Amino acid sequence: MAISYNKLWKLLIDKKMTKTELRLAADISTTTLAKLGKDETVSMDVMLRICKVLNCKLEDVVEIVGEEV
Repeated sequence: MAISYNKLWKLLIDKKMTKTELRLAADISTTTLAKLGKDETVSMDVMLRICKVLNCKLEDVVEIVGEEV
């Protein structure tokens, strides 16, 4: 199984927000933003800050993809 943040990028487009604006508003590092861009795992704290900034739920920005268990 893998993680996909495609929903996050689509939500940013819908809200007309850039990745840099998200990074600054959620107070996340450029390294963490790069991890998101590569669909790598990040801490739940980071995800909660992103959700707070975007006023959304976790399932609105991340999904688990791949093999079914």
